[in-house]
Order: sequence, then C-alpha cells, then structure tokens
Amino acid sequence: MKYSEQAFERAEAELSRRRRNAERIHTERTAEISQLAPEIDVLQKSLANTGTQLIRLVMEKRDDTAEIIDIVKEKNLRTQEAVRELLEAVKGDRDYLDIPYTCKKCGDTGYIGGTRCDCFKKLLKKYTIEDINQNCHIKLHDFCEFRLEYYDNGSSGGVSPREKMAQNYQYCRDYALNFGNGSPSLFFFGKTGLGKTFLSSCIAKQLTENGFNVAFGSILDFLRAVENERFGRSEGDTLSILIGADLLILDDLGSEFQTAFNESALYDIINSRINLDKPTIISTNLSVSELNGRYNERIVSRITGCFEPIPFLGKDIRHVKRQFQY
Repeated sequence: MKYSEQAFERAEAELSRRRRNAERIHTERTAEISQLAPEIDVLQKSLANTGTQLIRLVMEKRDDTAEIIDIVKEKNLRTQEAVRELLEAVKGDRDYLDIPYTCKKCGDTGYIGGTRCDCFKKLLKKYTIEDINQNCHIKLHDFCEFRLEYYDNGSSGGVSPREKMAQNYQYCRDYALNFGNGSPSLFFFGKTGLGKTFLSSCIAKQLTENGFNVAFGSILDFLRAVENERFGRSEGDTLSILIGADLLILDDLGSEFQTAFNESALYDIINSRINLDKPTIISTNLSVSELNGRYNERIVSRITGCFEPIPFLGKDIRHVKRQFQY
C-alpha cells in the first residue's frame, strides 16, 4: 500500500510524541519511587553495576568467564524480582518502573529490526484515510441529532415511515456501538432526502471516535480519485485504502458516470471487501429495478446477495423541515 508523505510525517510525529510521553512518565515515576522506597534505588544501582561487571568479564577472557557470567545473571534475576516485589508492595504494580511505551514490541520507534512495526502501519493507514476523508464534503453527525418527527406517522395498512425509520435508527446505532469482526455490509436504499447519508455519517463519526478506520465519501469522488491515480494524473493509492478500511461507506451509488472503468473499479472494491470479510455500507436513491437496469449482473448480485437491505421510507425531510419552520 502506498502512503502519502504527509501520512509518514504525521505518523513519525505521533511516534515521537508517544516516546517523549513514555519517557517523561518513567522519569516522574523513578523520582517518586526514590522518595517512597529508597531501597529500590539501591537495588537499581546494583543492577546497573551488574551490567558493567558483565562487560568487564567478557573483556578479560578468563577461563571461568562463562561460569561467572551465569552466576552474575542469576544474581541479576533475583535482584530484578526483589525490585518487582517491592513495587508490588509500594504501588500495587510490579511493572511500575518499566517505560510505559504505547507499543511494547518496538518501544514506539515504529520499527523492529529494520521492518515497520504494526503500530507504524496502523498510523500510516489511519492518517492516509483521514487525508482521503478531508476531501469529503459530507458533514459528520451525532445520532442524537436524528429527528423522528420529520417522518409521517400515518400508514396505509403497513408500517408507517416513522416506525420504519425508528427501527432503522436503532439498528444503525446498535451497528455502530457493536461494530467489529462479523459486522454485516448494509445497503441503504430509498428516495432522496430520507436520511441515508445522515445515518451513514452518524455511523462514521461513532466508529471514528471508537478508533476504527472509516473511509466515507461519495462514490463519484472516490472513483474519480481512483481513475486519476490509475492514469497518472495524481499520486496516491485510494483503491488500496478503500479496500483496506475497517469500514467503507459509499454514498450516493448511481451518481457516478457510467464508464467501463468506473464499473470495473466499483466491482473490484465491492468484491475485494467481500472476500476480505470487511463490511461496506452503500447508499443509493435508485430502486431495485433501476439498480438492475444500470449495473451489470456481477455488481448487482454482490449487493443483493451479500448486503443487508435497509429500506428508507417517508417524504423528503428537507421539504418537511421547511414546514416545521412556519
């Protein structure tokens, strides 16, 4: 996956911030323990002297060096255990004086033996997705902003729009709160102005706050970026980011231009995420019959067979809102 230079700079800055913070906490804790339990200071100095002693033994090349090193190491382990027992007694935490790195594997350096650590890759992915989402003109919303009173409570023998939208609201809220492995892909469909984009944005905001990587934008903008990168008109790897995001939200399916490239790219995105078991949310103003008429069988079968359909009912709430204002 290709990451932007800006993503690298932000990731390295974040790792540097984490290291500084961990070292600051360690310094503060060391000073605190010196006051609370001076005997730990004595043991810590003993451990430091042990390191010097081992270096001297190796340099002297004595016949019994290996035997002495084993004895020193054993003493070192006993001293370390004594320190941890004292820390347990004083602070209730045996590891209180360990440097509290966010990533224990790489010590917040971002690398293990010259290879990028998973924590570094995660930051690069996070910031690259954020860069993509910055170009999205869709405002994110909170679930608490959703208004059921904009939906008609009357019905003609079936479920009223308000009842259906109450169900959709609760489903989307539960989806966001319980998101994880096994979360299904969703297909929001219905006429324009019924809240499909609004509830999508609520899910995106909640998951982003929960630490998930969410790529959210109009399918028109995403496919335009993929095409520009494919033909060298801009740099980036939007396709890989869209495929790899924890959740991908493709808004307004049907707004994109009907070209062979767009159809191929759309299928690649949807099918790749299905194969990777990564959930996708697609919203559209198209009816099911219009969907069949616009897209090839491969795309339609993936959507109708692998996505959970969520119908949106009611009247365009933008018109309803104006009525509420008078």
